[in-house]
Amino acid sequence: MKYALMNGIILDGSEHMEPVSGKAVLINNGIIEDIVDEKSHIYGYEKFDLKGQYLMPGLINMHVHLAGTGKPPKKQRDNTKLVKLLFSNPVSARVAYKMVADFARTALMSGVTTVRTVGGLRDYDTRVRDEILEGKLDGPRILAANEGISVPGGHMAGSVAVPVSSPEEAAELVRKSAGQKVDLIKLMITGGVMDAKEKGVPGELKMSPEIVRAACEEAHRLGFKVAAHTESPEGVRVALENGVDSIEHGAKPDEEILNLFREKNAFLTTTLSPALPYALFDRSESHISEVEQYNGNVVFRGIIENSKAALAEGIPVALGNDVGCPYITQYDFWRELVYFHKYVGVSNQFALYTATKRNAELAGIGDITGSVETGKCADLIVTKKNPLDDLKALRNVTMVIARGIMYEHPEYKHLPKVEAALDPYLD
Repeated sequence: MKYALMNGIILDGSEHMEPVSGKAVLINNGIIEDIVDEKSHIYGYEKFDLKGQYLMPGLINMHVHLAGTGKPPKKQRDNTKLVKLLFSNPVSARVAYKMVADFARTALMSGVTTVRTVGGLRDYDTRVRDEILEGKLDGPRILAANEGISVPGGHMAGSVAVPVSSPEEAAELVRKSAGQKVDLIKLMITGGVMDAKEKGVPGELKMSPEIVRAACEEAHRLGFKVAAHTESPEGVRVALENGVDSIEHGAKPDEEILNLFREKNAFLTTTLSPALPYALFDRSESHISEVEQYNGNVVFRGIIENSKAALAEGIPVALGNDVGCPYITQYDFWRELVYFHKYVGVSNQFALYTATKRNAELAGIGDITGSVETGKCADLIVTKKNPLDDLKALRNVTMVIARGIMYEHPEYKHLPKVEAALDPYLD
């Protein structure tokens, strides 16, 4: 289908983007064929009037778990037991697959046209990815890691990560993932807020440097980048020293860590969303202990400090929101941009650039998507208001275009209680 998007205000996704009017975006076979003056003669294209709305690249979420609802549990649950139950019979396994596929569609309908998954149920992420590409499902472009690699008793071991006990097992699991045609490898190097037993020690190192190194060497040999869950300075240091390409979450850095980022050409994926409820919610609402809240604040402030320092030192920063964690739904990635602006202090312009063109570049797909440019894939969204004035404009997307396929008036199921709990932290 050939069509022209007319009468829109273009935000192209570049670092210094400014609104541009009077241009028509011509789309042919899913590609932005040209961007021309609206007053020029446009023949052979079906015309869509955007009525003065804002047209921009689709959002790119760099840290996603497609199996998570984001609905907060009233008490801690055993994720390992839950996953075992899901795969205990073919019926529940099919239900789980449909859930993952439905969540992928929800992400797309909210304006996210690309996701990078970093821990999922078995090989479901690559299977959903392929069905989307085949036109069997609606969903975003997926860069999939499938199951992560953890250690016994480590972060997400037995749920969305597989535990290994030696460097040899880690390398073998990388090869297994390669056989599933993943796009990247995910390691769970440290613990998180919930498994810290004392105040001030979240992100305890769980994976040995030898296992990290073995996984990274095998991944790089096979052509894969490696992302790593790390929530402590020690974890970040071990990850970077042993070959990890992206630090997911981060922690308060020192000069040595910043030098390692530069030396290893690594980037940071900032994820403010999952730590915010632990750090800032009243415990009567979050249902966590005083120790967990204290440690949640350590992680939240560490991520903020890591982001600020990285940006100040010219270290690349991506944005993800760890969707699937409590209070982080499959449709609210836009909140991460608001938090990036509010807590890290970047401009609205820079936040939108990071969540579009910059994320695409850091994901290795900058030549394919992430900006409104001739030759790029038509991954686009439309909003009534200008997100450069207020990023909350991204909350209400009136049109989504993914690989040239147009979805007008996109809809998805909301979680009103989650939204009500999070909305006070937007301003």
